[in-house]
Amino acid sequence: KQHDTHALHPEVLTPRALDLLSAPTELLRDYRFGQQQLIELWGQACALAITKAYPLSSLSKKQPTVLVICGPDQNGSVGLVCARHLRIFDYEPTIYHPKRSAHSLHQDFTIQCEKMDIPFLSYLPTEVQLINDAYNIVIDAMLGLETDSSNIKEPYSGILVTLKQIKIPIVSVDVPSGWNADEPSQDGINPEVLISLMAPKKCAQNFSGKHFLAGRFLPYDIQKKYELNIPDYAGTDCLLEL
Repeated sequence: KQHDTHALHPEVLTPRALDLLSAPTELLRDYRFGQQQLIELWGQACALAITKAYPLSSLSKKQPTVLVICGPDQNGSVGLVCARHLRIFDYEPTIYHPKRSAHSLHQDFTIQCEKMDIPFLSYLPTEVQLINDAYNIVIDAMLGLETDSSNIKEPYSGILVTLKQIKIPIVSVDVPSGWNADEPSQDGINPEVLISLMAPKKCAQNFSGKHFLAGRFLPYDIQKKYELNIPDYAGTDCLLEL
């Protein structure tokens, strides 16, 4: 089945699907998924999406360096798991994690990355060219659904200013940082790749870059209840390109 890679299929995002987007509460409560389990599934799928969008052989720099910027909430945890899997896939991730969460699960994911010898930056260079020269890709796992896009505070507001200026590709997890989940951004960051979790958010309707969906684990009852008209996944793939 061929998919248009430059526009979101309208049948994917139904009015009922929007009810599923705020949080996977039903999966946690009724289907007995664990939060760690969901974040692990999403993080691994994000890493696989990056290997498809930017294979090692396609990277322009001698070292397969990737900068992963993690926030304190769910997207940040997904970014930590993504970094760990990228390391397993022979990329060289570096993590910038300016405000670490006190949540034990988030701390566990952080320790797992440290045990994989993934370096953590103590600060993000404000000299944009240093980032362009050091890394092939930036992964934006900073903010997300939990964030009020009209009231972004430091250090994240400053990081967004930097991300708007970089020349290397940005990959955003679920909702690009600084975007409102319900509408495309006019003046925010401009990712080349978007990886939606569970179902695309409304802001993705006019996204013109590569768009992947990570949600194959969703039970059929959930897909039916929320009218998730998701295209077929190929073979055993855990993600698809929309």
